Amino acid sequence: MSYKPFQIKAVIFDFDGTLTKPGTLDFPSFKKSLGCPADQPTLEYIENLTDPDQRSDAFDQLHHFEMAGAEIAEPNEGVSEVISYIRSQNLLMGIITRNSRPALERAFANFETLKATDFDLVLTRDEPVKLKPDPEPIEYAAQCFSVDTSQILVVGDFIFDVQAGNNAGAVTVFLDQKEREIPEKIESHFTITSLPELKDIIRMGIPLPAGKFPNDLLDQFFDDFLFEDPSVLIHPGVGEDTAAVDVTGEEVLVLKSDPITFATDAIGRYAVLINANDIATAGAVPRWFLATLMFPCNTTPSEIRNTMEEIRSVCGKWNITLCGGHTEITDAVTRPVITGMLVGTVAKERLIDKRNMKQGDQVLLTKAVAVEGTAIIAREFADKLKDLGISDTDITTCQEFLDRISILNEASIATQFDGVSAMHDITEGGLATALKELSIAGNHQIRINMDTIPIYPQTEKISQLLGLDPLGLIGSGSLLICCRQNAAQTLLEEIQSAGIQVTRIGEVIEAGSGIIAEKDGKPCPFPSFAADEITKLF
Repeated sequence: MSYKPFQIKAVIFDFDGTLTKPGTLDFPSFKKSLGCPADQPTLEYIENLTDPDQRSDAFDQLHHFEMAGAEIAEPNEGVSEVISYIRSQNLLMGIITRNSRPALERAFANFETLKATDFDLVLTRDEPVKLKPDPEPIEYAAQCFSVDTSQILVVGDFIFDVQAGNNAGAVTVFLDQKEREIPEKIESHFTITSLPELKDIIRMGIPLPAGKFPNDLLDQFFDDFLFEDPSVLIHPGVGEDTAAVDVTGEEVLVLKSDPITFATDAIGRYAVLINANDIATAGAVPRWFLATLMFPCNTTPSEIRNTMEEIRSVCGKWNITLCGGHTEITDAVTRPVITGMLVGTVAKERLIDKRNMKQGDQVLLTKAVAVEGTAIIAREFADKLKDLGISDTDITTCQEFLDRISILNEASIATQFDGVSAMHDITEGGLATALKELSIAGNHQIRINMDTIPIYPQTEKISQLLGLDPLGLIGSGSLLICCRQNAAQTLLEEIQSAGIQVTRIGEVIEAGSGIIAEKDGKPCPFPSFAADEITKLF
């Protein structure tokens, strides 16, 4: 079945062979004992028996057969893990089975951590609802859950489960445990061989939080792309903020696009500098800028002109040419959004590629963490900070952090050093996310001394009062630099002589990916953030 986008609000399971281990019910032998043809469903065969006594006797045999299977039923592998995950996502859960309720209840007695009442809905053949493969039980569940059938994920190990789900318009998952011969191709949306695989499917149907797209999903999606153009020197990838294209054999174009979604004050400045920062991390000089400006309804021409003038002014300051773009007013946004695209150039031999990182490289950090986040909070939430006791002087100081969000000066210095192997600026997700991205892009683990990470006192105070972790707070203005050990001290001194704070916070270790953190000389956990800390305020 072709892939389609979906959103999940409820998960419905079959029971026997899905939530329980397969193989406890030998239906072929039982059907043979009843005289039921192999290609006819058991329940339908019994229902169609014309002799009432024969039909009653057949149902009695079925009851004993199912109860015997229920007595030896065991939870399927991964049931607890999957159910726990579904609960953690606040999704509704149900069971729809052709089995009887007494048999289901008896089977659940063998579960240690799960019972029928843990599910929001349980439908057996004893309820006055048609049986699978009819879509009616799925439609009934949708009504009970107050969701559309397209928002239900139906999981089962038999063709009737998939047919019922498909006919109702649900998303279907076939659990193929290779326990039985499948007489015909089952047209499910997904096929899995074990229940834990279901978590990845469910995750694809759960709305994402505000912030950066998760790196593990990004990496997974990129695996489906082919990058065959030999002129593209740096391809899309986790931790790769730019693309690099060889256009002459000697000079490389470095390209970048990035939206500004958090800020409203000084949004034009952010749009230029955030893109320029990424260009500079490749060792390139920012040259040409294009901007797509989207404003909410009720925006005045004077407000738009102010933003355009800000873009023009910042481009002029850094010798960047504003060469095009698009402007519109739309109800698709509730606050201004600018998507910038910037092109830079660099000599091919001076291109900085994170894949050149090596074990032993030193990791430097300019300025301190959460520079941009501190500025945004002070500009967007000044009144709230005053209410929390932050002085006007500190608020003004933090607002002026906006002047520090460019890393062009320190990047320009680092670019002149042959020993620089990688640069990465800190954006959404803060230092914690940036280090992980750098590690992935450079295919090396990084050891970080948490005691050396610099935090401005104003940032620390604001973060404590607002319940934010500065390591996960958007941090444009700070640059991560990896350089050979023999170049580190000279580079530190050069950056410091330019009046820019810089700190050695760690080193590159063996090949792989991940952050090894130490505090007070002992291993410690390294934080991870699903979304930037600043999203808690919007």
